[in-house]
Amino acid sequence: MIFGGSGSSSRPGFRPVGSRHLTSRLHTWAIGAVPARSVACPDGRRQVLVLGRCGAQDSDLRRLSSTLPDDITWKWPGTYTIIEESEEAVVIHTDPASARPIYLVSHDGGWVWSSSARALASLTRAAVDVERLACSIFLPSVPTLSMGRTFFSGVEQLPPGCRIVLPVHGGSPHTTTVWRPDPCETMPPAERLRTALFESVAERVRSDPMVSCDLSGGLDSTSIAALATVALPYGARLNAVTIHPEDDTAGADLGYARRAAAAYSGRINHRLLAMSAKHLPYTAMSTVPATDEPAPSTIAQARLTGQFRWLREEFGTRTHMTGDGGDSLLFQPPVHLADLIRHGRIRRAVSEGFGWAGLRRASPLPFLRDAVLVSRTSRTRALAELVDSVGGRRHSDHGSVGWFPLLPYPSWASASAAALLRASAHRAGSTPDQLPGLDASVRTLVDEVREVARSAVADAELASAWGIDLNNPFLDPSVVDAVLRTPLDRRPPLHSYKPLLSSAMAGLLPHAVASRQTKGSFEADHYAGLRANMPELLELAHGRLAEMGLIDTTRLVQCLGQAAAGVPMSLAALEQALGSEAWLAAHAREPEPAWTFAPLGPRHD
Repeated sequence: MIFGGSGSSSRPGFRPVGSRHLTSRLHTWAIGAVPARSVACPDGRRQVLVLGRCGAQDSDLRRLSSTLPDDITWKWPGTYTIIEESEEAVVIHTDPASARPIYLVSHDGGWVWSSSARALASLTRAAVDVERLACSIFLPSVPTLSMGRTFFSGVEQLPPGCRIVLPVHGGSPHTTTVWRPDPCETMPPAERLRTALFESVAERVRSDPMVSCDLSGGLDSTSIAALATVALPYGARLNAVTIHPEDDTAGADLGYARRAAAAYSGRINHRLLAMSAKHLPYTAMSTVPATDEPAPSTIAQARLTGQFRWLREEFGTRTHMTGDGGDSLLFQPPVHLADLIRHGRIRRAVSEGFGWAGLRRASPLPFLRDAVLVSRTSRTRALAELVDSVGGRRHSDHGSVGWFPLLPYPSWASASAAALLRASAHRAGSTPDQLPGLDASVRTLVDEVREVARSAVADAELASAWGIDLNNPFLDPSVVDAVLRTPLDRRPPLHSYKPLLSSAMAGLLPHAVASRQTKGSFEADHYAGLRANMPELLELAHGRLAEMGLIDTTRLVQCLGQAAAGVPMSLAALEQALGSEAWLAAHAREPEPAWTFAPLGPRHD
């Protein structure tokens, strides 16, 4: 499902082979079953298109005035893009969560945009951006380093939450930021979240009553399943699936899932899906299809593929919902302590500092000391200081109080990789912030959510290969907006486990599920998967990253051997590198989209 368009007056009919134009002006096209609606504006000079899943009623669209409201891309549930077409310009309204990312290239004296970065790369013959790849492997915890860049040179992502005007004569785009998550006091935060999340889930149920859901036993997926059950028509049952190891039907996750299903007895069709050794992490990674960027689930693609196949065969699933994104959206980052201090909430900062230290079995003094320092440090200054930190050997900063906590830097990274990272950090520090003045925790969550939402599109591309539309309601712009506007004094404590969601779901979940403070770990499976798939992983280790000068293959192979032997270590960078190798191989293996030129004339369907 890809859509896009051209802003060029000289060649407005540029489109990929197999696409169809959506309007008579030949600016906008689509491939596949893209939900698309259009409405003529009252001024008679513009046409508005809604592309993607959107909960707006037709009557809502007909009431649009000549000037579209700023909140149009988060006004309704769903993930969608708004396009305005006129004789003078194409105007693109991007969603604030980056759940439906839009990309842009300059071509033939004009602009071509698309929901697919890879499609645009094929148009301009763009090579893989090695610096962007380095950021994703070695500094994934600092998404701001590559903000606006894609994995293809010259293909940029349009900024989220903005109104972008592309003149048809090929002039420079004009961008206006329209979304800013300032605190909202008009409604209690839990009520805002419950309303937004229910509407997002209900929109999926309305469009496909045969929707299926994950039911992992965790708070996030169970909340989605419960809301879907409530939204279903009377007498209908929700197809919910819980994955478990084939030799373990008594695990904690499965127990919580059974409690949730029992609470909705007769309304949930709860099915168990056993996973065997053939579904271990790292299995058949080289078979992933080409996507816009390395998919986060590349490591777990064997499990996902097995689940998608089973959902199609067992339920005939076309739409599937998960709880992904909840962790990124609902946990407070440690830099929240700095916000408390900056706003004079000293007593609360001390209390939460002690609570956070207790969870990490550490002294609270370093956390509180760092919080004081960060409260006096701007984001720009922190980025400038980051340049000197890149590439150094260090322990993980995860859980520390800082603008940009860093993960351990792997010994198998090349010297040139560190130089690329420093260049990215320097560029990020010299780029004006799109959202200046926000609290550090809110600004951090904006970056985190946008990174997760954008990369989740690559996972959706994996699912689409099996005819399944994968949905993550927690990443809907309306839900993200509801959570990030929570005022400081109502934000949950740093050391608490998603109290905002627990409050929002009051009365809809069994007490045991609503009060759960942990969830299952699959770390042992990752080590087992490393051992079982070592031959394929060694082949990946001798791939394109070494040719690009990003890794030392000898050291990477040594690291793989140590991990397979069970030596404790952070697997984050290792998994990023292997996933990137699989993505590079798929991109080289699969044919790129071809483009054609359709001259002005009747609409092409």
